[in-house]
Amino acid sequence: MRPCLPARLVAAACICGWVLAGCSIAGRKGAPAPTPEIVPPPPANVDSTPDAIPRREPRSAHGNPPFYKVLGKRYVVLATADGYLERGVASWYGPTFHGESTSNGEKYNMYGMTAAHKTLPLPTYARVTNLKNGRSIVVRINDRGPFVSNRLIDLSYSAAAKLDMLKEGTTLVEVKALTVQEPDELTRSAELPPPSLYIQAGAFSDQRNAQRVLDRLHTGGLSSAFILAPPDGQPLLYRVRLGPISSVPEFDQLAAKLKALGYPDARLATD
Repeated sequence: MRPCLPARLVAAACICGWVLAGCSIAGRKGAPAPTPEIVPPPPANVDSTPDAIPRREPRSAHGNPPFYKVLGKRYVVLATADGYLERGVASWYGPTFHGESTSNGEKYNMYGMTAAHKTLPLPTYARVTNLKNGRSIVVRINDRGPFVSNRLIDLSYSAAAKLDMLKEGTTLVEVKALTVQEPDELTRSAELPPPSLYIQAGAFSDQRNAQRVLDRLHTGGLSSAFILAPPDGQPLLYRVRLGPISSVPEFDQLAAKLKALGYPDARLATD
Protein backbone atom coordinates (compact mmCIF):
# COMPACT_ATOMS: atom_id res chain seq x y z
CA MET A 1 0.00 0.00 0.00
CA ARG A 2 1.31 3.46 -0.89
CA PRO A 3 -0.33 6.43 0.72
CA CYS A 4 -0.41 9.90 -0.66
CA LEU A 5 -2.80 12.79 -0.37
CA PRO A 6 -3.82 13.85 -3.89
CA ALA A 7 -3.52 17.58 -4.43
CA ARG A 8 -7.25 17.88 -5.16
CA LEU A 9 -7.99 16.51 -1.66
CA VAL A 10 -5.56 18.65 0.30
CA ALA A 11 -7.95 21.56 0.75
CA ALA A 12 -10.76 19.29 1.88
CA ALA A 13 -8.62 17.28 4.29
CA CYS A 14 -6.56 20.14 5.76
CA ILE A 15 -7.70 23.61 4.83
CA CYS A 16 -4.27 25.10 5.38
CA GLY A 17 -2.28 22.26 3.85
CA TRP A 18 0.13 20.74 6.36
CA VAL A 19 0.18 23.60 8.86
CA LEU A 20 -1.93 21.54 11.28
CA ALA A 21 0.56 19.32 13.07
CA GLY A 22 -1.99 16.60 13.77
CA CYS A 23 -3.27 16.36 10.22
CA SER A 24 -3.06 12.80 8.90
CA ILE A 25 -1.86 11.70 5.49
CA ALA A 26 -4.77 9.85 3.93
CA GLY A 27 -4.17 6.31 2.79
CA ARG A 28 -6.08 4.63 -0.02
CA LYS A 29 -7.14 1.43 1.69
CA GLY A 30 -10.84 0.90 1.16
CA ALA A 31 -11.16 3.86 -1.22
CA PRO A 32 -12.21 3.43 -4.86
CA ALA A 33 -9.28 2.66 -7.13
CA PRO A 34 -8.08 5.78 -8.94
CA THR A 35 -8.49 6.03 -12.67
CA PRO A 36 -4.90 6.00 -13.92
CA GLU A 37 -3.64 8.03 -16.82
CA ILE A 38 -2.97 6.20 -20.05
CA VAL A 39 0.48 4.90 -19.23
CA PRO A 40 3.05 5.08 -22.02
CA PRO A 41 5.05 1.90 -22.65
CA PRO A 42 8.37 1.46 -20.83
CA PRO A 43 11.45 2.88 -22.51
CA ALA A 44 13.28 0.44 -24.76
CA ASN A 45 16.24 0.30 -22.40
CA VAL A 46 15.10 1.17 -18.90
CA ASP A 47 18.63 0.60 -17.60
CA SER A 48 19.67 3.74 -19.46
CA THR A 49 17.32 5.91 -17.37
CA PRO A 50 19.65 8.44 -15.69
CA ASP A 51 19.81 8.54 -11.91
CA ALA A 52 18.42 11.52 -10.05
CA ILE A 53 21.08 14.19 -9.50
CA PRO A 54 21.04 15.75 -6.02
CA ARG A 55 20.57 19.51 -5.96
CA ARG A 56 19.60 22.03 -3.33
CA GLU A 57 15.81 22.26 -2.97
CA PRO A 58 13.59 23.89 -0.38
CA ARG A 59 11.55 21.65 1.89
CA SER A 60 8.23 20.90 0.15
CA ALA A 61 5.20 22.86 1.31
CA HIS A 62 3.15 19.66 1.35
CA GLY A 63 3.95 16.22 2.75
CA ASN A 64 6.17 17.45 5.60
CA PRO A 65 4.00 17.73 8.72
CA PRO A 66 5.78 17.31 12.05
CA PHE A 67 3.94 13.99 12.32
CA TYR A 68 1.02 12.12 10.74
CA LYS A 69 -1.02 8.96 11.20
CA VAL A 70 -1.78 6.14 8.77
CA LEU A 71 -3.75 3.04 9.74
CA GLY A 72 -3.55 4.07 13.39
CA LYS A 73 0.24 4.37 13.46
CA ARG A 74 2.03 7.64 14.12
CA TYR A 75 5.02 8.66 12.00
CA VAL A 76 7.37 11.54 12.84
CA VAL A 77 8.95 13.30 9.86
CA LEU A 78 12.69 13.79 10.33
CA ALA A 79 13.93 17.35 10.73
CA THR A 80 16.82 16.60 8.37
CA ALA A 81 18.05 13.77 6.18
CA ASP A 82 21.67 14.34 7.22
CA GLY A 83 23.36 11.12 8.26
CA TYR A 84 20.40 8.87 7.42
CA LEU A 85 21.45 5.29 6.68
CA GLU A 86 19.10 2.34 7.01
CA ARG A 87 18.69 -1.16 5.65
CA GLY A 88 15.45 -2.99 5.02
CA VAL A 89 12.99 -4.12 2.36
CA ALA A 90 12.22 -2.17 -0.82
CA SER A 91 9.02 -2.55 -2.87
CA TRP A 92 7.84 -0.68 -5.99
CA TYR A 93 4.64 0.89 -7.33
CA GLY A 94 3.53 1.37 -10.91
CA PRO A 95 0.61 1.91 -13.31
CA THR A 96 -2.19 2.22 -10.73
CA PHE A 97 -0.65 5.42 -9.41
CA HIS A 98 0.91 6.81 -12.60
CA GLY A 99 -0.21 10.43 -12.97
CA GLU A 100 -1.64 10.63 -9.44
CA SER A 101 -0.47 13.26 -6.99
CA THR A 102 2.44 12.37 -4.73
CA SER A 103 2.48 13.54 -1.12
CA ASN A 104 4.35 16.74 -2.02
CA GLY A 105 1.86 17.55 -4.79
CA GLU A 106 3.89 16.48 -7.83
CA LYS A 107 2.60 13.96 -10.36
CA TYR A 108 3.90 10.43 -9.97
CA ASN A 109 5.84 9.28 -13.03
CA MET A 110 6.57 5.56 -12.87
CA TYR A 111 9.39 6.03 -15.38
CA GLY A 112 11.15 8.66 -13.30
CA MET A 113 13.79 7.94 -10.64
CA THR A 114 11.69 8.65 -7.57
CA ALA A 115 10.61 6.92 -4.37
CA ALA A 116 8.34 7.05 -1.33
CA HIS A 117 9.52 6.97 2.29
CA LYS A 118 7.68 7.25 5.60
CA THR A 119 9.85 9.74 7.49
CA LEU A 120 12.55 11.38 5.35
CA PRO A 121 11.88 15.04 4.48
CA LEU A 122 10.43 15.72 1.03
CA PRO A 123 12.34 16.00 -1.17
CA THR A 124 15.38 13.92 -0.20
CA TYR A 125 17.92 12.38 -2.55
CA ALA A 126 19.11 8.91 -1.60
CA ARG A 127 21.36 6.17 -2.86
CA VAL A 128 19.55 2.81 -2.84
CA THR A 129 21.68 -0.32 -3.10
CA ASN A 130 20.27 -3.77 -3.79
CA LEU A 131 22.10 -5.86 -1.20
CA LYS A 132 21.39 -9.08 -3.09
CA ASN A 133 23.12 -8.14 -6.35
CA GLY A 134 25.11 -4.99 -5.55
CA ARG A 135 23.28 -2.71 -8.00
CA SER A 136 23.04 0.89 -6.87
CA ILE A 137 20.94 3.89 -7.95
CA VAL A 138 20.11 7.45 -6.86
CA VAL A 139 16.45 8.47 -6.44
CA ARG A 140 14.55 11.60 -5.42
CA ILE A 141 12.06 10.90 -2.60
CA ASN A 142 8.87 12.91 -3.16
CA ASP A 143 6.16 10.67 -1.69
CA ARG A 144 5.07 8.93 1.52
CA GLY A 145 4.94 5.18 2.07
CA PRO A 146 5.06 2.24 2.01
CA PHE A 147 3.02 1.36 5.09
CA VAL A 148 3.23 -2.42 4.79
CA SER A 149 5.00 -4.11 7.70
CA ASN A 150 8.80 -4.32 7.38
CA ARG A 151 8.93 -2.17 4.22
CA LEU A 152 11.44 0.66 4.12
CA ILE A 153 11.08 2.36 0.72
CA ASP A 154 8.75 2.23 -2.29
CA LEU A 155 10.52 2.72 -5.64
CA SER A 156 9.30 3.83 -9.05
CA TYR A 157 9.14 1.29 -11.89
CA SER A 158 12.37 2.54 -13.47
CA ALA A 159 14.23 2.58 -10.17
CA ALA A 160 13.09 -0.97 -9.43
CA ALA A 161 14.04 -2.10 -12.93
CA LYS A 162 17.57 -0.72 -12.57
CA LEU A 163 17.92 -2.65 -9.31
CA ASP A 164 16.63 -5.81 -11.06
CA MET A 165 13.77 -6.35 -8.60
CA LEU A 166 10.68 -6.03 -10.81
CA LYS A 167 9.98 -9.76 -11.01
CA GLU A 168 10.30 -10.51 -7.29
CA GLY A 169 8.57 -7.25 -6.33
CA THR A 170 10.71 -6.76 -3.22
CA THR A 171 14.38 -6.93 -2.30
CA LEU A 172 16.74 -6.16 0.57
CA VAL A 173 18.34 -2.73 0.25
CA GLU A 174 20.46 -0.08 1.91
CA VAL A 175 19.14 3.49 1.77
CA LYS A 176 21.59 6.36 2.33
CA ALA A 177 20.51 9.99 2.17
CA LEU A 178 22.70 12.17 -0.07
CA THR A 179 23.55 15.84 -0.13
CA VAL A 180 25.15 17.95 -2.83
CA GLN A 181 28.26 18.07 -0.64
CA GLU A 182 28.89 14.34 -1.27
CA PRO A 183 30.18 14.12 -4.87
CA ASP A 184 31.95 10.83 -4.12
CA GLU A 185 28.57 9.22 -3.58
CA LEU A 186 27.48 10.30 -7.06
CA THR A 187 30.50 8.99 -8.94
CA ARG A 188 31.13 5.71 -7.19
CA SER A 189 30.60 2.41 -9.00
CA ALA A 190 26.99 1.51 -9.76
CA GLU A 191 27.69 -2.08 -8.78
CA LEU A 192 28.91 -3.22 -5.37
CA PRO A 193 29.69 -6.73 -4.17
CA PRO A 194 26.60 -8.13 -2.38
CA PRO A 195 27.30 -8.50 1.38
CA SER A 196 26.17 -11.16 3.81
CA LEU A 197 22.84 -10.14 5.39
CA TYR A 198 21.56 -10.65 8.93
CA ILE A 199 18.75 -9.52 11.22
CA GLN A 200 19.88 -7.66 14.32
CA ALA A 201 17.68 -8.15 17.37
CA GLY A 202 19.62 -5.70 19.53
CA ALA A 203 22.98 -4.25 20.57
CA PHE A 204 24.21 -4.16 24.16
CA SER A 205 27.16 -2.64 26.00
CA ASP A 206 26.86 -5.36 28.66
CA GLN A 207 27.70 -8.82 27.32
CA ARG A 208 25.47 -10.41 29.96
CA ASN A 209 22.43 -8.65 28.54
CA ALA A 210 23.32 -9.86 25.05
CA GLN A 211 23.68 -13.39 26.39
CA ARG A 212 20.25 -13.25 28.04
CA VAL A 213 18.67 -12.21 24.74
CA LEU A 214 20.56 -14.94 22.90
CA ASP A 215 19.35 -17.58 25.37
CA ARG A 216 15.76 -16.41 24.95
CA LEU A 217 15.99 -16.56 21.16
CA HIS A 218 17.47 -20.06 21.26
CA THR A 219 14.74 -21.18 23.66
CA GLY A 220 12.21 -19.67 21.24
CA GLY A 221 13.51 -21.87 18.42
CA LEU A 222 15.73 -19.32 16.66
CA SER A 223 18.83 -21.47 16.46
CA SER A 224 20.64 -19.20 13.98
CA ALA A 225 21.00 -16.43 16.58
CA PHE A 226 24.52 -15.52 17.71
CA ILE A 227 26.48 -12.74 19.40
CA LEU A 228 28.79 -10.62 17.27
CA ALA A 229 31.59 -9.38 19.52
CA PRO A 230 32.86 -5.81 19.00
CA PRO A 231 35.92 -5.58 16.72
CA ASP A 232 39.15 -4.24 18.18
CA GLY A 233 39.09 -0.47 18.45
CA GLN A 234 35.31 -0.24 17.98
CA PRO A 235 32.69 0.82 20.58
CA LEU A 236 31.98 -1.90 23.11
CA LEU A 237 28.72 -3.24 21.68
CA TYR A 238 27.65 -6.88 21.60
CA ARG A 239 25.24 -7.36 18.72
CA VAL A 240 22.68 -10.17 18.74
CA ARG A 241 22.04 -11.27 15.17
CA LEU A 242 20.33 -14.04 13.22
CA GLY A 243 21.29 -15.42 9.85
CA PRO A 244 22.66 -15.10 7.34
CA ILE A 245 19.45 -14.56 5.36
CA SER A 246 18.97 -14.57 1.62
CA SER A 247 15.46 -13.32 0.82
CA VAL A 248 12.65 -10.97 1.80
CA PRO A 249 10.32 -13.85 2.84
CA GLU A 250 13.03 -15.12 5.18
CA PHE A 251 13.50 -11.62 6.60
CA ASP A 252 9.74 -11.24 7.14
CA GLN A 253 9.47 -14.66 8.81
CA LEU A 254 12.31 -14.03 11.24
CA ALA A 255 11.12 -10.49 11.98
CA ALA A 256 7.66 -11.85 12.85
CA LYS A 257 9.16 -14.45 15.20
CA LEU A 258 11.31 -11.82 16.89
CA LYS A 259 8.27 -9.57 17.36
CA ALA A 260 6.37 -12.45 18.96
CA LEU A 261 9.28 -12.92 21.38
CA GLY A 262 9.24 -9.25 22.34
CA TYR A 263 11.76 -7.76 19.90
CA PRO A 264 9.67 -5.66 17.46
CA ASP A 265 12.48 -3.33 16.38
CA ALA A 266 14.73 -5.88 14.67
CA ARG A 267 16.47 -4.50 11.59
CA LEU A 268 18.50 -5.62 8.63
CA ALA A 269 22.25 -5.61 9.14
CA THR A 270 25.27 -6.46 7.02
CA ASP A 271 28.61 -7.94 7.86
